[in-house]
Amino acid sequence: MRRRTFLASTAAALAAPALARGEASQVLKFVPQADLAVLDPVWTTTYQTRDHGFLVFDTLFGLDGHYRSQPQMAEGAVSEDDGKTWRITLRRDLMFHDDTKVLARDCVASIKRWGTRDGFGQALLAATDEIGAPDDRTILFRLKYPFPLLPDALAKTPPSMCPIMPERLAVTDAYKQVSEMVGSGPYRYKADERVAGSRVVYQRNTKYVPRPDGAPDGTAGPKVAHFDRIEWQIIPDAGTVAAAMQNGEIDWWLTPNADLLPLLKKQARLKIETVNPTGTIATMRFNHLNPPFDNPAVRRAVLGAVEQADYMIGAVGTDENLWRDQVGVFCPDTPLASKAGMEVLTAKRDLAKVKRDLTNAGYNGEKIVVLMPSDIPWSKAAADITADWLHRVGANVEVQAMDWATLVQRRAKTEPVDQGGWSIFHTGWSGLDMINPAGHVFLRGNGKAATVGWPSSPKIEELRDAWFKAPDLTAQRALADKLQLQAFEDVPYVPLGQYFIPTAYQANLTGMLQGSPVFWNIRRS
Repeated sequence: MRRRTFLASTAAALAAPALARGEASQVLKFVPQADLAVLDPVWTTTYQTRDHGFLVFDTLFGLDGHYRSQPQMAEGAVSEDDGKTWRITLRRDLMFHDDTKVLARDCVASIKRWGTRDGFGQALLAATDEIGAPDDRTILFRLKYPFPLLPDALAKTPPSMCPIMPERLAVTDAYKQVSEMVGSGPYRYKADERVAGSRVVYQRNTKYVPRPDGAPDGTAGPKVAHFDRIEWQIIPDAGTVAAAMQNGEIDWWLTPNADLLPLLKKQARLKIETVNPTGTIATMRFNHLNPPFDNPAVRRAVLGAVEQADYMIGAVGTDENLWRDQVGVFCPDTPLASKAGMEVLTAKRDLAKVKRDLTNAGYNGEKIVVLMPSDIPWSKAAADITADWLHRVGANVEVQAMDWATLVQRRAKTEPVDQGGWSIFHTGWSGLDMINPAGHVFLRGNGKAATVGWPSSPKIEELRDAWFKAPDLTAQRALADKLQLQAFEDVPYVPLGQYFIPTAYQANLTGMLQGSPVFWNIRRS
């Protein structure tokens, strides 16, 4: 028997009365990109829910700044039987927010629920014969074949992270939202202080025991909460947020509008920093269940109308330091980034040809409903750009505006457009989420089991499965080329470019970690 040990690494809110100086120092006021529409991090892939999830829930493994998995709730893990058996041991004295102990059976139920919907989780479960809990601290995986990426799956930060919750909640159908927010993370969700469209509140979990070793790095290492309260302020008007930042009334603005960055950079009291070096990949997502985008020839035809530079200028302006075009399905400057088939996006645009191609593909004037989030500027601009060229190629297009929280609910509808359904929406993904097929949510072809849009492509799925079994990076790169070519054939979505928007925070805050926004390790100096 071979053994390998996986070791632990060493608006209305602004009108409220101001807090007293001593109390204010214990409250972090944060403005997210949009409201928190869904609480269950398994049920949706939105970033607001993922960021909320890392406040409330802990994970068995964390992901460090070098994208390596590290034990988190796990004390450690051992791989046996040539990689076909894994034993994960929990740290002692882990407690849920309802004052019950975290047991291995809670983790098993949580992994199964998460793995039902998450792409990486689905691959893990497909490789698994059995997950069990032989005792209160041991999680046992018996695999059909070696799956060396098992810790990476449980450590993933791209939505959906694998949130550990009590078994009584984890047995909830993965396609239904859990009824309570009970995790074991560094903060507790305050349901009694939630004001939809205005405020989300978290209170420090005084019973949380940070990991005793290592250094804070991404979602790995000790998660030390220095603030008693985290308050998410939902303020749609960017000018109001900018003024509040300058006056010290808001501590952290996650995604400032690009046109306000020059103003914010002039303020000595503020720090403007890019904390995510992989930026954001803008995307256009189709509804593959209903006409006209249930037809792959129609999806291929519209590729010829997409000018990535137009979308990037609409997102962040003309400063080419803030964006790049010629972006494929994998994040630029990462090992799997590919040029295969890129001419479909980089060749000269010809709208007259697109119009002919649509007709030849069988487009017959079906209504195309484009969902536009009114509270996310770049996505609103993208919807406008898409609607414009759709009009110009003769499509029957209707733009429907709503806030992001409403759009998140609406995009889950599978009904035809005349019954409240949709055809296209635009969203952005951290480049980190698109570095490989494991976490690339939009690069799936598993139909109704896929995330919203529900594309079906057996060839994409076959290539993805082969990537998990590839013996080395050379083989992985060859498969990445094939995946990109197949994506341009089946068109599960369209990449629109990569942009970089710095975050803004008060200069007296220290300990901001790189990567996804997390709320531990930050303190006020």
